[in-house]
Amino acid sequence: MSEVRQRKKVAKKESSTEDEFEYEDTMTKPHAVPIVVANQDHSFQLDEEALKKVLLRDELKDRYVVVVSVAGAFRHGKSFLLDFFLRYMNAKILKQNTSEWIGAEEAPLEGFSWKGGSERDTTGILMWSEVFTAELNTGEKVAVILLDTQGTWDSKSTVKECATIFALSTMLSSVQIYNLSSNIQEDDLQHLQLFTEYGRLALADSGTTPFQRLQFLVRDWRFPYEAPYGAVGGQQILEKRLEINEHQHSELQSLRKHIRSCFTEIACFLMPHPGIKVATSPTFDGRLGEIDSEFKDNLKILVPMLLAPENLVLKKINGEKVKVRDFVQYCNSYMKIYEGNELPEPKSMLVATAEANNLAAVADAKESYITLMEEVCGGTKPYLNTETMEVEHRRVRDKAIFQFDSKKKMGGEEFSRIYKEQLEKDIEESFIQFKAHNESKNIFKSARTPAVFFAVAVIFYIASGIFGLVGIYSLANICNLGMAVAFITLGTWSYVRYSGEMREVGSYIDETANFIWENFMQTLIQGYVENGMQQVAAGVAERTLRNATQVAVNGGGKKNG
Repeated sequence: MSEVRQRKKVAKKESSTEDEFEYEDTMTKPHAVPIVVANQDHSFQLDEEALKKVLLRDELKDRYVVVVSVAGAFRHGKSFLLDFFLRYMNAKILKQNTSEWIGAEEAPLEGFSWKGGSERDTTGILMWSEVFTAELNTGEKVAVILLDTQGTWDSKSTVKECATIFALSTMLSSVQIYNLSSNIQEDDLQHLQLFTEYGRLALADSGTTPFQRLQFLVRDWRFPYEAPYGAVGGQQILEKRLEINEHQHSELQSLRKHIRSCFTEIACFLMPHPGIKVATSPTFDGRLGEIDSEFKDNLKILVPMLLAPENLVLKKINGEKVKVRDFVQYCNSYMKIYEGNELPEPKSMLVATAEANNLAAVADAKESYITLMEEVCGGTKPYLNTETMEVEHRRVRDKAIFQFDSKKKMGGEEFSRIYKEQLEKDIEESFIQFKAHNESKNIFKSARTPAVFFAVAVIFYIASGIFGLVGIYSLANICNLGMAVAFITLGTWSYVRYSGEMREVGSYIDETANFIWENFMQTLIQGYVENGMQQVAAGVAERTLRNATQVAVNGGGKKNG
């Protein structure tokens, strides 16, 4: 049986395609592991099993962790840079090779997937499957994790996706490399503010600086005559870009204060362009021979500055060093926050501005409605009958909606529709309040409750007298009891109105009075009034007819005479 199984295995291997062999080979070699996976619905999911498989090994889980992440706009060479990090770590950490770690001139660059061109190559967050171990000068044993991230601002990602990836990588890393092209521009700082604030919202407020080291990396620096390549020139540019002075607009000052408050350390490094072959050749595979020497010289400075054992930055959360096994739990906790609905959804600058613009238009129109209605039926105005008030409400409402429609707003008609609907809803709610306030001015409605219960007491009093006269004393006693209850209720209502206490009891008494009025007394009174009016009308008609007849008779008599 074992021979048969062995033959089947051999046959299966022989029938495998070349791609399958390549896949198996990559699974045995160190490779990039997706730990935060991008879904088709623009959401992200943590692959907890893959994360644990990489990190929770016996030789790693009790070490303190160092996490180096690279984030920034897509197609700016993040994965390309990380592969040089891998070369350094393999040479220095694994092989203890202190010579030319950067590699041979003709060796292609391998590691994280990268390619030339204009389309994105990385999605989600990738972790290198090989976790490098090192020992610090303090004797602490650490594990070094390298993370590659999905580029921001491509044509397939929403603002929320960009913010989530950048914020997550910033929260997880001890060194976040912000990869920029050519310069540090104001929009780069604005995006950084948005992303870091999105990350800070997800963290519990511990009173400490939320993130650790931010390393600006400016690629293809074009002004070496203003600031030289490297860390010194980078620091000069960084100080200029983050400078705060009294002549700046408050918005610019706030942005810079925000960025400085988010990180314990901020640095910058300026890199030259890697060369025309790197940028334009479709067959470029990372060989050093095709990269400009100036780029390689600065690369030899940058990489050890970040990854040499004496320069490693331990991951800390709330000031406490994090071990590998704890890092897995933090990944899980952070991801759950972004999977839920606890955080507000970040918006593009256009959407955010359009929202603010429309909300301001709603507020102005609503204020206009309230001001005009105050002139119609405000606090000092007398009671207005219901029909007139409805007419005035429609007039003022139409005027407020016209004001909203007339105001120039960003986002277009479709975008503004939901805000117009909100305005209409707010106006109707305000009208209900105006109507209630107006009704409270109606002296007859205000006096309805005492009048009803007084009338009830009088009715019971009269009924008690009648029943007493005819000798039905049991019913007379019941009427006396009803009269007492009516007077007690009236006294209670008066106390509530005077003292302001037991308001729920007062409301219940008012509702009872309204019920009695609408279902009994109003009907009787209306019937009595209608009968009275009919009798009056009949009397007037009869008198008029009699007078007309008398005039006619008198007129006829005069003619005959």
